[in-house]
Amino acid sequence: MAASSSPAILPISNPQSTPAASDNQQLSSSSSTSPVRAFLSNISDTVGSGLASRRPWPELLDRSAFSKPESLSEASLRFRKNYNYFRINYLVAITAVVAVSLLTNPISLILLTGLLAAWIFLYLFRQSSDPPITAFGRQFSDRETLLFLIFLTVVVIFLTSVGSVLVSALMVGVGIVCLHGAFRAPEDLFLDDQEPQGGVSGFLSFFTTTAVAQPPLAVRT
Repeated sequence: MAASSSPAILPISNPQSTPAASDNQQLSSSSSTSPVRAFLSNISDTVGSGLASRRPWPELLDRSAFSKPESLSEASLRFRKNYNYFRINYLVAITAVVAVSLLTNPISLILLTGLLAAWIFLYLFRQSSDPPITAFGRQFSDRETLLFLIFLTVVVIFLTSVGSVLVSALMVGVGIVCLHGAFRAPEDLFLDDQEPQGGVSGFLSFFTTTAVAQPPLAVRT
């Protein structure tokens, strides 16, 4: 009797992802992330969280709470209490004054925007693997680029109208904040029960984080 033969089983390859393939996928995903997009996203998140912790504007502008301080020490005490409570609102007010001043001086706005763009694209977002900057047939090192940006900043701030516009706007904004803090009576503010606010350092904390993309991962063989 003929022996029954079992059906032949063809080997089926079940490829698994090797460590090198996994690292290559991580490399492609990390390289596809734009540093500019990450930086802008960080700014948006930080500004959004800061604005969410601001105090209501009607409470800031409550006319019934304004009164003349009896002494300089009382004005100083009022300012400290109001600053701890309205610090985000004060920062927004100063930023608005600076923005209006720059918008009414378009030349200063263009110069300041160009200066910020030069710092961002020539220094902040450059990686060690990027080729050196070449201009006028000559290559410039990172140190030379940094010195050039510092020199350009000094020229733009002190030898153009940008410096005077920024200083005058900051003086006006700080003056408005000081007057408000000195003349608003803080007795109706719940200073002990308030939630902690980040203040200027928290509101601008995106400058403390690195917006440059992480270096590529080493591919294991």
